[in-house]
Amino acid sequence: MVREIKLTEINNFFEEDVVDLVAATTLEWTARVKKATPVDTGRLRNSWQTDIKKFSGTVSNNLPYAEPVCYGENLPPSWGGTYRTRQQTVPGFPELIGKELENWMKDQFGRN
Repeated sequence: MVREIKLTEINNFFEEDVVDLVAATTLEWTARVKKATPVDTGRLRNSWQTDIKKFSGTVSNNLPYAEPVCYGENLPPSWGGTYRTRQQTVPGFPELIGKELENWMKDQFGRN
């Protein structure tokens, strides 16, 4: 079955799908980044925050040691200049999760 959509109606037709996809992707990213976050006390994992707006989603963590643990940047002196976690975490894992989600989003959008 073919559905005809006037050019002037495309925005309305896809807007709801895009808004839903942004929310679903942001929540999926949050779930994956929490699962991938190394745990010592659990505070870093529990400090991930999700903010979803109509056409944007943000996943963030404001703990001072989130950047060293997640990205291997601004390492504390106690690390001796070497990135390390007890779980052998890969530096930059939140960005790697984002790259994985590109295909996930395509699959999700195609389902509607």
